[in-house]
Amino acid sequence: MNLEDLGYNETLEQLRIEHNLQHFEIGRIIAEHKERYVVNTAHGEYDAEITGKLRFTATGREDFPAVGDWVALTIVDSDFAIIHAILPRFSTIVRQAVGKLGQKQIIAANVDFAFIVLAVDRDFNINRIERYLTICSASKVQPVIVLTKTDLINEKYTFEIIENIKQRIDNVPVCAISNKTQNGYKALVQIIEKGKTYCLLGSSGVGKSTLINNLCGKDIMKTDTISQSTHKGRHVTSHRQLIILENGGILIDNPGMREVGIADASEGLETTFDDIYRLAAHCKFNDCTHTSEVGCAVIHAVEHGQIDRKSYENYLKMTREKAFFESTVAERRQKDREFGRMMKNYKKARKNKF
Repeated sequence: MNLEDLGYNETLEQLRIEHNLQHFEIGRIIAEHKERYVVNTAHGEYDAEITGKLRFTATGREDFPAVGDWVALTIVDSDFAIIHAILPRFSTIVRQAVGKLGQKQIIAANVDFAFIVLAVDRDFNINRIERYLTICSASKVQPVIVLTKTDLINEKYTFEIIENIKQRIDNVPVCAISNKTQNGYKALVQIIEKGKTYCLLGSSGVGKSTLINNLCGKDIMKTDTISQSTHKGRHVTSHRQLIILENGGILIDNPGMREVGIADASEGLETTFDDIYRLAAHCKFNDCTHTSEVGCAVIHAVEHGQIDRKSYENYLKMTREKAFFESTVAERRQKDREFGRMMKNYKKARKNKF
C-alpha cells in the first residue's frame, strides 16, 4: 500500500514542504483509542503516541490527532512511532464534547463526504438529519443521507419517508438501502470515488457496521442487535477507525452518537436553514430573534405554511444551543485569562521577594 491509496496528494505534499516536515515520515491516522493511535504509512502500520511537546502546546482537544489526520512521524522500531506534527486539515467534522461544556470534539478529519445513516424502522427523525447537515455544512463536508433497514417496511412507506425528507431538505442525495437484501447498494457504491474519504455518522443500531461489512464484501466489523426494551443500539464500534475499500474509497467509522451537540456552526445553520435566513432579511428589526417580535417575516412565513413548523422549531433549538456553546467558550477563555494574570502576578511577586 502507498500513501496515495490513503488519499495523499500533491496538495498535502506541498503542505509538508511549507511546514518543513520533509525529514519526517508521513502517515495517516486510521484508528484512535484514548490518545493512542494506529498510523498507516508507506512502510506499514504502527502504534503511535504524540510527543510531549505536542501534548504540552495543545490548548484543546482539537489540537490532538484525530482519525483521518495526516501526521509527520518518526518510526522508532518495527511496530511503534512517535507523532511530531499534524498537517493542516482541509475539513473537520466537529461536535460539542459530551459532558464538557464549551469544548469541541473532532469526529473525523480530512473528510470529503459524510454518510448520514438512519434506520427507517425505529426513531427516524428529520430533525436529527438537519442537525447532522448543520455539522456537515459547518465542516465543509458534502452530506449524503443513507436510509437503512428498508426491508422492514414496504415500498410505499419508504417512498413517503424520502418525500418527507425532500420537502424539508433540498439538494442532498438520499439513498435507501437494505443491509439484508442489499437493495440500493448499487446506487450507494456509485457515489464512492477512489481516493475520497467518507465518514459514517449515525446513532448506535442504525446498521453502520453492517453497511461497512457489505461495502467491503467481508465481515470486518462486529455487529449487534437492537435492545428490544429500549429500542436503542448498543455501541459496537468503541473507537474511530479508517478502512480502505476495494474500489479505493476510504471510510471512517465512528462510535454511535446519541448526542450530537452543535458547536461552532454559524455557517452550518445558514446553509441548513437557508430559507429562514433569507426571510430574516425582511424582518422589521435587525436583531429579530424570530420568536415573538412584531413584523417578523419568519414567524409570518411559518404561520402561513411557507416554512415547515417542525423545521422552524428545530432551527430555534439549535440556535439556542449554539448561543449556549459560544457563551461557555467565552467563559472558559475569561477564566484562562484570569488564571494567566494570577500566575503572572505570582511569578512577579516571587521574583521581587527573592
